[in-house]
Amino acid sequence: MYVILVYDITMDDRGKKILPKVFKCCKKYLNHIQNSVFEGVLTEAKLKQLEIDIKKLVRKDEDSVIIFKSRNERWLEKEYWGKKDDNTSMFI
Repeated sequence: MYVILVYDITMDDRGKKILPKVFKCCKKYLNHIQNSVFEGVLTEAKLKQLEIDIKKLVRKDEDSVIIFKSRNERWLEKEYWGKKDDNTSMFI
């Protein structure tokens, strides 16, 4: 399934330590698109493992992670408003 993951980590003292760990975790599973945005294709099993890994890092009362899921990337249209920084363009 095609997944877009967006996160927002509260930048207090703990958040400054959590942020790079969340980034690194997301990078293991998905392509980094922009700041706190990742996208990619994952199996159900990989998505579940990502969820487990992320939930070990984020604070459910302070941090936010949103997952958008679609059966296939082709069902979504991507538009750029402003600077186009398509990091996935290097992948074939």
